[in-house]
Amino acid sequence: MSSSALVMERAEVTPPARLAPLVAHYSGYRYEGLPPGTHRGLPSPYLTVVLSLGAPTRATQPGRHSDAAGFPALAGGMHTRPVLIEHDGDQYGVQLSLTPQGARSLLGMPAGELASVVVPLDGLLRTRAAELTERLAEARSWPARFAVLDEVLSGDAGRPGAPPDELRHAWRLIVGSGGLARVADIASEVGWSRRHLAARFTAEYGLTPKETARVVRFQRSKRLLSRRDRPSLAEVAAVCGFYDQAHLAREWNDLCGCPPSAWLTGDDLPFIQDGGEDAGGR
Repeated sequence: MSSSALVMERAEVTPPARLAPLVAHYSGYRYEGLPPGTHRGLPSPYLTVVLSLGAPTRATQPGRHSDAAGFPALAGGMHTRPVLIEHDGDQYGVQLSLTPQGARSLLGMPAGELASVVVPLDGLLRTRAAELTERLAEARSWPARFAVLDEVLSGDAGRPGAPPDELRHAWRLIVGSGGLARVADIASEVGWSRRHLAARFTAEYGLTPKETARVVRFQRSKRLLSRRDRPSLAEVAAVCGFYDQAHLAREWNDLCGCPPSAWLTGDDLPFIQDGGEDAGGR
C-alpha cells in the first residue's frame, strides 16, 4: 500500500577508478506515494543488478508478459525486449549497471550466461546478497550506501578469466561508434570471419554484434530524448544513425514496446535506469 506523502529521491554516481571498468554507475532511488503502475526496464549495453531495500522488485523476464516474480535482489543480462517492473507506487533500492567485464569479475561468468533472463542474485556475488542488502539498509544516506558498495565490490572483484582480445576489441568498436560500425568491417579488423565473430561474440555477451549495435543506437536515442532540451524526433533519428523518423519509431516499438512519443508520456516512474552513464561523481 502506497504511503500518502510523496517521496521522490534519486542519486547517481560513477564508482571509483578501481571499479570503473566493472560498474558503469550506481543508482539509488526511493519513491513513495506514486500511483501503482508498470515501468519498462529498457535494453542497454549493461547487465543489471538491483538490490531492493523495500518490497521485492516484481519483474518479468525480458519481453514476456507472464506474472511478475518478486526478487529481493536480482541480476539481469542484456536483452532486446523490455523487462516489465510492476510496482504499487513505492520503490526503494539500489541498481548497479555492470559492464561485461564486471560480469566476469564480480559474478564469475560471461555476460552471455545471463542473456535475456532475470535471476536471483543469491550465489552470484561472493558476498551474500542478504548481507549486502542489510548493510545498505542500515546506511543513513546515499553516499554511505555507495561507500558500502565500493567496499564490498572491491573485495568481490577479481575472478579470473577474460574474453579474447578480438572480442573485447569488437565490443569497443561497436559501443565506441554509437552502434554505427559495420559488422563486416569489425570482423575484418579483428581478423575473423563474420560467422565466427557472431558465434563467439554472442556466446560471450549474449547478443549478436548486430543486436548490440541496435541496443547501443537505441540507448543513445533514449539518452537524447531524456534531456530537458530534447531534440526533435527527426533530429534524434539523424544523430543516432536511423534511416529516418519512421525507422526510429519501428526500432522503439521493437526494443521498448512502444514508440518514443508514447514512452515520453506514458512511463509512470522516473526510474533509476533512465539516468545512466551521464551520472557524475560524488
